[in-house]
Amino acid sequence: MRVLRDKVRAATARSKTERPVSAVVADLNPVLRGWAAYFRHGNSGRKFNVVDGYVHERLAISASAKHRLTGRNWTTRFTYGWITRLGVYRLTGNVHRATAHASR
Repeated sequence: MRVLRDKVRAATARSKTERPVSAVVADLNPVLRGWAAYFRHGNSGRKFNVVDGYVHERLAISASAKHRLTGRNWTTRFTYGWITRLGVYRLTGNVHRATAHASR
């Protein structure tokens, strides 16, 4: 989790606010897809939800800094519809439950 959070934090750093948000999303999507493909088997649904929330928060804070908006009310400005329109790959819903025993 720490490596993924570091990658998201690096991609959405305040020093990179001159880049369009769509370019940041294009850089993050392969990382998120790879992480989801590797960890989707088993019981990772809660962690996927945490990562989705973190990505949403970091992109919203980055967009706020880009447009010079103040305050931490990013949830009202940058809603779920906004993040969906950006095309951010969502980890939630990609869990494949494994059976406890081998099938016969």
